Amino acid sequence: MASRRQSKSARARKRAKARVRTRAAWRGELAEQLADHRIDALAIGLAVFGLLGLLAMFSDLVGPVGRGIDTAAAVLLGRGKVLVPIASLAAAASTVVQRRGGDDDDETVSTRRGLRFGLGLVLVCASVVGAFHLGRAKTAAGALEPLKRSGGVLGAAIGAPLRAGLGDAGAVIVLVAVGTLGMLLVVGTGVRQVAQSLATGGRFVGRHARTMLTLPSERADADAPMAAAASGKAFGTTPGAPGGRAVLFDELDDAPIVDLITEAEYEEEDEEIEEEEYEEEEADGEYAEEEYEEYDEDEEGEEGPEGEVDDEEEEDAGETQLRPVPKVAWKLPATSLLKKSLAREVDSRLVKQGGDVLESTMREFGVDARLIDATVGPTVTRYELELAAGVKVSKVTSLSKEIAYAMASHDVRILAPIPGRSAIGVEVPNKMRPLVTLGDILSSPEAKKTKHPLEVSMGRDIAGRAVFANLATFPHVLIAGQTGAGKSSCINSIVTSILMRTTPDEVRLILVDPKRVELGQYNNVPHLLTEVVTSPKKAANALDWAVREMEMRYDLLADIGVRDITGYNAMHDRGDIPTPDDPDPDTGKAYERLPFIVVVVDELADLMMVAARDVETSICRLAQMARAVGIHLVIATQRPSVDIITGVIKANIPSRLAFSVSTLADSRVILDQPGAEKLIGKGDMLLLNASSSRADRIQGAWVDEDCVRKVVAHWKRQVVQPQYVEGVQGADAPGGRSRSDSDETDELLVEAMELVVASGLGSTSMLQRKLRVGFARAGRLMDLLERRGVVGPSEGSKARSVLMSVEELEELKERS
Repeated sequence: MASRRQSKSARARKRAKARVRTRAAWRGELAEQLADHRIDALAIGLAVFGLLGLLAMFSDLVGPVGRGIDTAAAVLLGRGKVLVPIASLAAAASTVVQRRGGDDDDETVSTRRGLRFGLGLVLVCASVVGAFHLGRAKTAAGALEPLKRSGGVLGAAIGAPLRAGLGDAGAVIVLVAVGTLGMLLVVGTGVRQVAQSLATGGRFVGRHARTMLTLPSERADADAPMAAAASGKAFGTTPGAPGGRAVLFDELDDAPIVDLITEAEYEEEDEEIEEEEYEEEEADGEYAEEEYEEYDEDEEGEEGPEGEVDDEEEEDAGETQLRPVPKVAWKLPATSLLKKSLAREVDSRLVKQGGDVLESTMREFGVDARLIDATVGPTVTRYELELAAGVKVSKVTSLSKEIAYAMASHDVRILAPIPGRSAIGVEVPNKMRPLVTLGDILSSPEAKKTKHPLEVSMGRDIAGRAVFANLATFPHVLIAGQTGAGKSSCINSIVTSILMRTTPDEVRLILVDPKRVELGQYNNVPHLLTEVVTSPKKAANALDWAVREMEMRYDLLADIGVRDITGYNAMHDRGDIPTPDDPDPDTGKAYERLPFIVVVVDELADLMMVAARDVETSICRLAQMARAVGIHLVIATQRPSVDIITGVIKANIPSRLAFSVSTLADSRVILDQPGAEKLIGKGDMLLLNASSSRADRIQGAWVDEDCVRKVVAHWKRQVVQPQYVEGVQGADAPGGRSRSDSDETDELLVEAMELVVASGLGSTSMLQRKLRVGFARAGRLMDLLERRGVVGPSEGSKARSVLMSVEELEELKERS
């Protein structure tokens, strides 16, 4: 019996413990689910208390409980009892706002904000009820009715000691200070921020008042100096302009800007304003910007104060045809102008699945191979296979069609073996190809390691690393591929890369574009030696000019006694040779620093059809000798046939860049080996360097046309009239300038620029109204502003985007 009773009591204790654990679990679960609603319950409770207090003070709708709240608040705060419901409602609103805007904030930070808000409310209430007590006559001790009509018990506890110790005036000062501190705590700001806001508002009102009180005649007098400079010197760099280094932008005067912005608010509704802000950033480790003396054509042949000599003496000194660029504080474009692609994660499951399919395919055809690695690139995935002993490599290479069929791919490229490794590579195109942009390459860690001015962006290799190619070590490159394979995109990437990383003091360009539509957007860039050459006959003249420049540079190097342009520029930088700043006192000779010259030909086939002999002769001479004097060729064609890419040209241009071609014969012409016929297009290319017989597979970088336009506009804004060299395109187009000076300027151009930049509105109708001109002249002014990089291209009925900032305009005015 005793044992039965013990067993029953044990079972009862177990059931009791189980019930306790169950209730504890329920309470824990309930507490966890309600934890996120504690703040909501607090806010609702404060709001209910505030509403009940308000109703109790102004009505009898809440019964005895409300009357009790009213009586207690009156006894405690007197006339300040209304602060109780107001403070309660404010606390509820503050709790809700903090919860909504700070879900991710730390709990400690939220608690501190609540303590600050509560302390601020207490200080405000204390100062108010203390002031109510001071405003009333002295009350009898122990009487509640007089206290209800003044500041209540709390007001008496605060105001009476202050009145006794400081008097009425001192007590008021202290209470005002306490109330101000409480308001700052409630709002969460400081005295300094309040003062700054007041000062900003005062300046804003003052500017508007000054603008309204300024007479139109006074504004015209203030703008007269700029209008007078519009004849041709308004945007150029005058001789002796201060500074050859980077200059910080100054702020534009506020009064005319505010006036223009205020007037712009009343523009037509069908014109949309698009503003683009460019951030100028200084790149660490960039190349030093060399300064060149400005060349004055009017004083050519006259001996100047710094020892300049006449033409004959200059020819004896070995001077080249290339004139130095004027002193300008060049600023490199910010990398933020270029678009970047979105990063994508590699699906390891698909990669593993492809490797399994490849291994099974090898086994099915009797090839004993083992997958040892897989490298996922932007275009293809390379599977590396290790063959068993006794298996011939030719067995794998003969299975390319079968592998492509098993992998459900258009074609595969087999590297047998991978150079430098005992493995065979099978390159399978990716089903999803991420976009590789020029902004990605120039923002990569590899870009920070580049030092030479001619290191240009190529793209990403099969391992996803950014690839840069040095045109100085190529030293020339031949590009070929069928239509749509990516040749023009590659050339745009190369030219834009040069514009992003170098100044006109370091690299000059000659662009030949017989197709007329690919490179015309680079016109008026200060890097150009002449306008973009579009005529095949003028292209032959430009190549012949490059040959003459090469010969003059060789004479110059021989006169100095150095082997190449690198040694010459190093001596110039050290001051070992006479410079224009320090000429030779005996002979008066002076030597300028030599920039690199890159000649880009977008379509060689058109040139060979018109002037095959002259073009081939010039290209061969440049390819044979121009490397040492810093002249390099980038030649592209979509017809890699033997009549276009002749044997002499191939022999002298060892570096090749092959895009997708249609036949194996074309691949052998451009690369002297197969492989280009298996490329998949859209920037997929093989780079064959002169120092290696192995072609590297690269996904070329893409640069958007809008990004190119922004970079070009950045350079156009720094020097309006480019310094072209006379005679590059021949006598038919001296200096590449087909327009007369009268077509390039307008007396209202400066005023139009100020209106457009200050208002941020590139509108022809706005220029008509502000300048009181006709539509034809306003449209011509807008075209001139587009040519100078101030506004973007026309977008139909929309307003043009303004590309120049106010700071850049102010700097341009200072240089003028």
